[in-house]
Amino acid sequence: MTTKDTSGRLDEALERLHTSGPEFRGWLSNHAPMVVESLASRGRAGAVHRWLDLYSDRLEEFPAPVAAITDADWREALGDPRRAADWIAYFTRALADRPWRDVLAEWWPRLLPGLYAAATHPVIRVGHAVRALEAEQNEPRLTELAHALGYWAARHLPVTGLETLPGAATADAALDAVPRIESDQGGYLPRLAAVHRLPVWAEDVSDPDTARQRLTELVRAATHRYATHGHGEETMLVHAATAPNAVLRTLPSLPRPLWVPSLHAAWTASAAVTAMYAPAEPVAYRPPGDITPEEVVERALAHGDEHVIKLTDTALDVGDEQALAAALRAIELSRPLTD
Repeated sequence: MTTKDTSGRLDEALERLHTSGPEFRGWLSNHAPMVVESLASRGRAGAVHRWLDLYSDRLEEFPAPVAAITDADWREALGDPRRAADWIAYFTRALADRPWRDVLAEWWPRLLPGLYAAATHPVIRVGHAVRALEAEQNEPRLTELAHALGYWAARHLPVTGLETLPGAATADAALDAVPRIESDQGGYLPRLAAVHRLPVWAEDVSDPDTARQRLTELVRAATHRYATHGHGEETMLVHAATAPNAVLRTLPSLPRPLWVPSLHAAWTASAAVTAMYAPAEPVAYRPPGDITPEEVVERALAHGDEHVIKLTDTALDVGDEQALAAALRAIELSRPLTD
């Protein structure tokens, strides 16, 4: 259930947002571009400006540039959040000169090791930008991809030195095998630094089509898991599902040799988020009953929280009963946008 927005409201919303920076209040991610794309893709383009009005107090001015980034010196600027405006300008120029899929294919393997950047929000934003471009290529959507890639480059954060633990045959079982870290580790970066061991999963996959199948399995497993484990941290655990789904959405726009490394990076990111925020015990999920996907979208929109809307978007991609239960669980656990 995805809808091509022919109203122009998504593009209006993106143009409105491109005067704002990728973050607010220090380092919190600006979720608005991702949410408006989700709403438009789910047939709710008419609601994007109303939702933006509610979210507007979280939009901050576009950051000031420092110095132009070039093809010769980009490595020095990678992972420097002060250079967000410089990176966005760099990708704006690149996308004006070359086809967007070529730019994406060149930079995806460079950025993939830093998938953990800004709590995985940059890759999620890229996934939404790519879906919008696949539906229709125009200037606001190309600009959105430049902002998304620029944000990822500025916040690029590799994680290395992880010890591998025995894995499992399925994504569900592998996520169950992830050891949780202590719950008093503080914010995202201290928690991520405390992740030292993760189970292996799908490490023997070498075929691109198999990689896509396993990534689909991972998105389903992580989405299902939110219905039973989301109470561990109602906001952050959303990303265990939405980050790999952003990668899955991007695969068709990438060269096939990049699909396998994308699977491995998505697994590590999803497992790391699981380790950082998993509760001590799961709860039984409540079947959603006789409710349609369209009704779940309406409930998510009425609730308004950005993570609720994005998890609902992913749940509809999965499309089964427990995925809808996960979306309803997020509505139940999360604070409404209007609060």
